[in-house]
Amino acid sequence: MKMYRILLILLLSLTISCQKENHTQSLTDYFTYKENSTLESAGVKMIPIKTPVGNFKVWTKRFGTNPKIKILLLHGGPAMTHEYMECFETFFQREGFEFYEYDQLGSYYSDQPKDSTLWTTERFVEEVEQVRKAINADKENFYVLGNSWGGILAMEYALKYQQNLKGLLISNMMASAPDYGKYAEKVLSKQMKPEILTEIRTLEAKKDFNNPRYMELLIPNFYHEHLCRLKEWPDGLNRASKHVNGEIYTMMQGPSEFGISGRLAKWDIKNRLHEIEVPTLMIGAKYDTMDPKAMEEQSKLVKKGRFLYCPNGSHLAMWDDQQIFMKGVIEFINDVNSNKI
Repeated sequence: MKMYRILLILLLSLTISCQKENHTQSLTDYFTYKENSTLESAGVKMIPIKTPVGNFKVWTKRFGTNPKIKILLLHGGPAMTHEYMECFETFFQREGFEFYEYDQLGSYYSDQPKDSTLWTTERFVEEVEQVRKAINADKENFYVLGNSWGGILAMEYALKYQQNLKGLLISNMMASAPDYGKYAEKVLSKQMKPEILTEIRTLEAKKDFNNPRYMELLIPNFYHEHLCRLKEWPDGLNRASKHVNGEIYTMMQGPSEFGISGRLAKWDIKNRLHEIEVPTLMIGAKYDTMDPKAMEEQSKLVKKGRFLYCPNGSHLAMWDDQQIFMKGVIEFINDVNSNKI
């Protein structure tokens, strides 16, 4: 009996030791990027980008090693930063995903050339394709997750390069800027107090966007209602807001999130969504600047679509309806990886 207990203890010790060894080995594999250089840089890499007006570099940061799942995060704006998407770090690392934070050209951590011809969706699409090649992603493992303007970019990328995609995730972005404008006018504006809306429209009519009063009105009455509903905004979102490249943002989006009035004002690919054949997740939220019903409809227009609804979320549901948002995103990625969709 005594010998049996000794053998049992030895067996348990050996099992625990093997589990620890395997766990340590898996962590080593996950966090070792196997770059040619011996210099560790916490996954940060400046990726060279060729454009029609010259060569530049964009900032990326890699997390983890997973040859089956490589996710590229596309931030909004245009010309915001990756900082407000830092909330993916804990969730995606727990799942063992390989993923990349990335500042698009013109954004704070990347090169910021002044040539205005660079700021088109077509040019940005080519940039994403160059980043894909640089991170060695392909149709067997490449996922693109775009929020807001990043959703526009992700859809445009899929329409041209879906042969290189495994899965597509569109967070809080309608496929038609004119439809978004109508939603902002007919639905969102009606939720404001009439006197507040009148003052906003008066400033807009005068094109007095630099007037401090404009943002004084928008931040509490629109941004805190429809952009991020948390009482205290996350540090990453505050940093991204401080680091936005206003020149590019205004040129493409317009002066605020209250409708699109820049170069993207007429952007509309709704009638092309049927061309997207890769598994696609469309994410909408109750308080979003985007119509959640439109997001649901978009999920039915693509060939292999799924809809995720965030009942407590807004435009940044990744923050203000985080558990539902992240659970749905992770489930979708795992299902695509397992060929369930």
